[in-house]
Amino acid sequence: MSAERIRIIIADDHKVVREGTRELLQKEPDLEVVGEAGDGEEAVMLAKELKPDVAIMDIAMPRLNGIEATKQIKAISPSTAVLILTAYDYDQYVFALLEAGAAGYLLKDIRGQELIEAIRAVRAGESVLHPVIARKALDHFVRAEDKDKTPRLQVLTDRETEVLRLAARGHGNKEIARDLGLSVRTVQAHLGNIFNKLKVGSRTEAVISGLRNGLLTLEDISEP
Repeated sequence: MSAERIRIIIADDHKVVREGTRELLQKEPDLEVVGEAGDGEEAVMLAKELKPDVAIMDIAMPRLNGIEATKQIKAISPSTAVLILTAYDYDQYVFALLEAGAAGYLLKDIRGQELIEAIRAVRAGESVLHPVIARKALDHFVRAEDKDKTPRLQVLTDRETEVLRLAARGHGNKEIARDLGLSVRTVQAHLGNIFNKLKVGSRTEAVISGLRNGLLTLEDISEP
């Protein structure tokens, strides 16, 4: 059974990092590196031209940093999932990159297999944030939303809102299916509808959009 390969671009100003990452990923039959960028501007141009499924992005790059590059990539190719791979774990970077539309945030000390699994996860709409970072991020956006007092938008069905709420609590597709008495395929279909309605490309973006637009509250994303 054949499946479409996940098309990837790698953006890092260190050539040895790009070469090593490409070599690692090209060994996987379902992954294909279609381009490399040595700076943020080049990454944006590649994303515009190639419309990759996943963009692996560093933060500190010349000409255009990873935060600005992520914003521009999500503007021109909303379906591209941006996966941050960096040495920096400062809260301000995490929040800024999630605001910009990043689907995941990893540190460069991870194992190669973890990166491979993360690429597949963000392509499938899963979150690859560390739980502690995810909690900080969600709290951060909820506080910002409380100050803004934005009215709740009614763009999702009740079932889609239930799925989004469980996704925000960190539940995987199988857990959501079990909790709601649905098939995994149905959960995937609901997530696809949610992504389309909110104009996002990943679960992380969907949760943040839900918080920004009043579709989710802190109570919604807290485990009972």
